[in-house]
Amino acid sequence: MDRKNLCGLTADEIDRLIGPSGFRSGHAISICNSIYKKRITDISQIEKIPKKLKEELDAKTGIGIFAPVSSEVSSDKTVKYLFITETGKKFETVYIPDNKRNTVCVSTQSGCRMGCPFCVTARYGYHGNLTAGEIVNQIISIPDAGKISHVVFMGMGEPMDNLDNVLKACEIITAEWGLALSHRNVTVSTVGITSGIQKFLDSSDCNLTLSLYSPFKDERENVVPVEKRFPVHKIIEMMKNYQAKKKRRLSVAYVMIKDVNDSDKHLEELKTLLKNSIIRVNLLPYHRIGNDAMTSASAERMQYFKHNLVVSGISASIRKSRGADISAACGLLAMGLK
Repeated sequence: MDRKNLCGLTADEIDRLIGPSGFRSGHAISICNSIYKKRITDISQIEKIPKKLKEELDAKTGIGIFAPVSSEVSSDKTVKYLFITETGKKFETVYIPDNKRNTVCVSTQSGCRMGCPFCVTARYGYHGNLTAGEIVNQIISIPDAGKISHVVFMGMGEPMDNLDNVLKACEIITAEWGLALSHRNVTVSTVGITSGIQKFLDSSDCNLTLSLYSPFKDERENVVPVEKRFPVHKIIEMMKNYQAKKKRRLSVAYVMIKDVNDSDKHLEELKTLLKNSIIRVNLLPYHRIGNDAMTSASAERMQYFKHNLVVSGISASIRKSRGADISAACGLLAMGLK
């Protein structure tokens, strides 16, 4: 019989698991608190549940928390972890310490099948979806788990291509019986799958970031294949029309590449695309891959974009790159995987 892992289950699911044996919902909450808050890895150590329940769980389930197999530390203190599942799926996770804000960048798939040529993860190929438990495990199994204040779904994979597991992981991360992080501190990133985005907006209160690359359809189609099926202009309109709850952030990630998407023409189209909306723009530097001829736009050019966006009434910021020297920055995960 396959043993079910408790990590990745909601309180309701654990309640349904133990209910037929006469145990109460309060016991399910205790199990969740032990796994998600206290990160207990041995069923016998779960607190506030009867010995009989521990024995029953031990016979039928496992905790499901597993440690990374290796790690690498950047000069800026960013840490990249490599995980390998029991079935052999490899994926990477990044921990980014920054004063009072400590962020974990989690993966949702082993590899990715979106096919964006400027992304190392896409070149690695697609090797399978991660379960909700495997996503949450990236947060609770690393050494600095107790310090984490923010979670971003910006690692390997396309979250909207594994949406059910992503939504379940978001529930566990934000629930009081789970990790109890604020929805405002959890952000999910996507290259744009319309149906998935609509379901995510309707089913979760977590933040959403759309990877844009270019405001021009033909340019985006050349590097973001899903643009052909899911035009970004329609997604932007969906985001504009969404009645966001207070403090929920909807944003666009714009990776700036010298002489590719950093012209005044791109700036003006970006302003037109996002005018009269609450959508924020995050400007990011481009990270060269191997012998790639493309380079990042200069710091001055990025500042120029930010200034003009803000003056036009669009909220904008420049995101500092972290972990580039260990291939932990945006677009570089899976650099060393085979």
